[in-house]
Amino acid sequence: MNRYPLWKYLLIGVALVVAFLYTLPNFFGEVPAVQVMPVRTTEKVDAALMQRVEAAVKAAGISPRGVSMDPRGVKARFADTDTQIKAKDVLQRSLGAGYTVALNLLPASPEWLSSIGALPMYLGLDLRGGVHFLLQVDMPKALDKAAERYQGDIRTLLREKKVRYTGIGREGQMVYVHFRDAAQRDEARKAIETAYPDLQLGDSQSGEEFSLTGTLKKQAQVKTQEDALKQNLTTLRNRVNELGVAEPVIQQQGIDRVVVQLPGVQDTAKAKEILGRTATLEIRMVDEEKMQDAATVQAAMAGQAPFGTEVYLERNGVPVLVKKNVVLTGDYITDAQPGFDNQSNQAAVPVNLDGRGARIFRNVTRENVGKRMAILLIEKGKTEVVTAPVIREEIGGGRVQITGMDSPQEANDVALLLRAGALAAPMEIVEERTVGPSLGADNIERGFNS
Repeated sequence: MNRYPLWKYLLIGVALVVAFLYTLPNFFGEVPAVQVMPVRTTEKVDAALMQRVEAAVKAAGISPRGVSMDPRGVKARFADTDTQIKAKDVLQRSLGAGYTVALNLLPASPEWLSSIGALPMYLGLDLRGGVHFLLQVDMPKALDKAAERYQGDIRTLLREKKVRYTGIGREGQMVYVHFRDAAQRDEARKAIETAYPDLQLGDSQSGEEFSLTGTLKKQAQVKTQEDALKQNLTTLRNRVNELGVAEPVIQQQGIDRVVVQLPGVQDTAKAKEILGRTATLEIRMVDEEKMQDAATVQAAMAGQAPFGTEVYLERNGVPVLVKKNVVLTGDYITDAQPGFDNQSNQAAVPVNLDGRGARIFRNVTRENVGKRMAILLIEKGKTEVVTAPVIREEIGGGRVQITGMDSPQEANDVALLLRAGALAAPMEIVEERTVGPSLGADNIERGFNS
């Protein structure tokens, strides 16, 4: 008869106990919940926010099964999905646009198990459940952005060809160029038709002003929309990968919609925020001459900005007049990482540009030493001036640092979005729901019985 030392039996017993402990979370399942987190990372998650959440749901006659708080937000648990959805709508109306309110699935296991790192085993969306988003692409915005790109490209082309023009601008999806005589207009037409065959050109005359207009041809519009959807799919995949979600489902539905399924996601508010954000970066020159006139700045704030300029606010509320001409966009970014500014010891985002972007940035800084350059962050249609430093010297090497971040968390979020790529067109979440493990419930039960 074989006999083993006592320590071996003890080792086997300890291993079985530890294995059983870390298996326990899988038996408790998950409960529907609603997660609330501030949109801006500078706003704190505190007891006051938790009290607001509790008061809002109780005022609507909803009794949560528990409300908890962590550094990322406030989470309220509910008995079933119907109550969960009702509570989400109530909280969204009560808290307003300053907070992200998202559906979630939270483990029902006791907190002491989570404290020792005992978490449920990963399962797919059909087995464990998760979150389902349906996003719709704003196709008209994609065409607007295409027209904006053509506006800058035509301006550069005419300068290279030394064709004189009196003005260039954009109205919706149409780009227009004004000339003093028909000869210059005809010369510009030949150059634009050769360089940009996707544009449908038309000419007109008003008094002594000759104009040329350009709009995308129908076939080019369809291709632009298809490319926008493909780019958004790629960007969403990059963003989800940055979130660390295992085996997500991101696929096209129809001509302008995207389905995103995130199995077992805990921080759905963060996922919802990252998926829906459309952060893009623009670098423009500050209009120094008009900024010196206080009356001009006040008129711009009242909605009467001077021709060729736009007014935006810095984070401290100071208005800045910037030129409409975009010097550089986030399309030239190859990498962005969160960091710190050594001089101010504040959160910052160092950004690396590709070869073409580095050349453009070097030329612009060389030609504008002593002038201010505004770095604009555009999110969900809102534009703010993150920083507007004075150019001290020519900057080469293709490395730019964005300062003015309110916190390391914001620097991390902005770096993630810039690194993952900008959306070709804004996207709106039109449907959001939690998916229960109903499809695989029978298989789980059979496997457990086996």
